[in-house]
Amino acid sequence: MVDLQVTLVVVPRERFSYTRESLESIYAHTKFPFELVYVDGGSPAHIQRYLQQQAAEKNFQLIRTDHYLSPNQARNLGLAAVKSKYVVFVDNDVVVTPGWLTRLVECAEETDAAIVGPLVCIGQPEAGIVHLAGGEAHIELQQKEKNGKIKIKRRVHEKHYFVNRRLADVQNQLQRIQCEFAEFHCVLVRREIFTKVGVLDEKLLNTREHIDFSMTVAQAGGKIYCEPASIVTYVPGPPFELSDMPYFMLRWSDAWELASLKHFREKWDVTEDKYFQKRYERLGLRRHQAFLKPLVRRFTFGKRSRWLEQKIVPLERTLNRYISDRYQQELGVRG
Repeated sequence: MVDLQVTLVVVPRERFSYTRESLESIYAHTKFPFELVYVDGGSPAHIQRYLQQQAAEKNFQLIRTDHYLSPNQARNLGLAAVKSKYVVFVDNDVVVTPGWLTRLVECAEETDAAIVGPLVCIGQPEAGIVHLAGGEAHIELQQKEKNGKIKIKRRVHEKHYFVNRRLADVQNQLQRIQCEFAEFHCVLVRREIFTKVGVLDEKLLNTREHIDFSMTVAQAGGKIYCEPASIVTYVPGPPFELSDMPYFMLRWSDAWELASLKHFREKWDVTEDKYFQKRYERLGLRRHQAFLKPLVRRFTFGKRSRWLEQKIVPLERTLNRYISDRYQQELGVRG
């Protein structure tokens, strides 16, 4: 048997209905040898059957739980099964392009990077809209004097490069760079770094996990690169299937987001400033854009009704609390 260098760990991001397209893309466009571990966290029955069939046909390892998983929970489950030099975490709504994995590995080998992220686009692949091409993420120290006393504030600095630009417009500006973070849509990690930093933080349920991991690796001396010659695309909904709704609602629940932000803030001892206030103000926005606004348009003949949306938001938040509370209760019963 060949000692493979790379294991792909595919995990749920926010829905299950794009599973087939994403998995077919990986097998169609990946020539570099790899093993695959697929973590299925409570997918609906038709997706579960599809994955079982594909696992048997393609001989990959399928790890199934009958309950939903947060992304870092799923990644840690997959990571535990990895023995190769590199692990590549891939969300289940990502499609890849030819040569993507080869170029990630080449970058890691040539730079000795601990983390390598590809150029990530967003939307339909043919649109070529950049979501991320590297970025900055670190803690800034801000010194202020008040009443003769010096006070140090720790603030989060985060900046995405080339966000929402057309790939065709910035192609000649893109080059391999050392940067400060990569996102988990798709990221190659040198497995040995986990012996220094431990597994991924599962208290970060749905946000800031990429910043947390990148800063932790940087603290341990690991280098982070973006390799734009490797291109993948994150394909968010809509459309969604009805069976996507419970997981999407939990994944982007107010409870999970508030708990994640609180833990991140305390872990890194950072000031609760505009960086966090902006996120508090946007609580529920993903759910409202994915389900609430399309639902309203169905009853208003395709037109937007802000008045009706505002009336429904409190009901949606109540439903969202019920979903997250029920999940916690069921998790407690499972023990």
